[in-house]
Amino acid sequence: MADLYLITGGAGFIGSNLADALVRDGERVRIFDDFSSGRIENLAAIRDQVEIIEGDLRDYDEVKRAMRGVNFVSHQGALRSVERSVDDPMSSNAVNVQGTLNVLQAARDAGVTRVAYASSSSAYGDTEVLPKTEDLTPAPISPYAVSKLAAEHYCRVYSRLYGLDTVSLRYFNVFGPKQSPESKYAAVVPLFLRAAFKHEPLEIHGDGLQSRDFTYIDNVVLANRLAMRTTGVGGSVFNVACGDRHSLIDIADMIGRFLGRTLERNHVASRRGDVRHTQASIDRITTALDYRPPVGFEEGMRRTFEWFKGQWKG
Repeated sequence: MADLYLITGGAGFIGSNLADALVRDGERVRIFDDFSSGRIENLAAIRDQVEIIEGDLRDYDEVKRAMRGVNFVSHQGALRSVERSVDDPMSSNAVNVQGTLNVLQAARDAGVTRVAYASSSSAYGDTEVLPKTEDLTPAPISPYAVSKLAAEHYCRVYSRLYGLDTVSLRYFNVFGPKQSPESKYAAVVPLFLRAAFKHEPLEIHGDGLQSRDFTYIDNVVLANRLAMRTTGVGGSVFNVACGDRHSLIDIADMIGRFLGRTLERNHVASRRGDVRHTQASIDRITTALDYRPPVGFEEGMRRTFEWFKGQWKG
């Protein structure tokens, strides 16, 4: 019988893309999600091929029930967004820290082989050192970043004390199909695309020259699959990125080129808790997991543009 994969937050952007890939390869997949931000529509293509459990990460009994018989866990469930955490740090801590602790405890008790944890590049804070290497001292500047780093420490402790293999993946600004633009805390790529298709000004926080190591979803899916299956890396932390960076202005210009027109821009105040620049070193993950991002930034932007274009026309 094929291994059973549990994806927490499996109806969300990253989780549902990972579920699609696992199902395509014939794996058994169980989704755990409270559907507060994840959408059942994200699972439409595989709805009849996966098991779905609706539950809350903060409820240990529900997490424990979802963990039965599981071999590998991809822990994507979280309350995302730096800005959201600034507005409501308590809920970020409850879901991202206590929720992760519940996952780790339930996984240990269920005899899970490996937990891959979705961490965040925000753990590095606003340090000027580029590229960011995993041995830099973390310096989080938002409640969200603190919560993701705290959960990383729990992962490491569960590996060392309890023998539960864990790998923490520090994502750098993931984008791609199925990423929602609907929340006021939505990420920049879907927000820009929605505005462009609606012929509305692109809202740019600050001068727009802040840059990120934007990482297409297929690269993150690959990293998760490698992190769950590669032996000998328990307790490790890896950057997941492309090792490059692009500004918000770069994204606006690229979308304008795809559309063949200049996009109007509206500059507003910078967001609290945002860092100025991020760029990852991916040397460690390349060496340890043989990770090589299959999709570069421009190709990822084009694929994302085409997907949103199809949604908009539909």
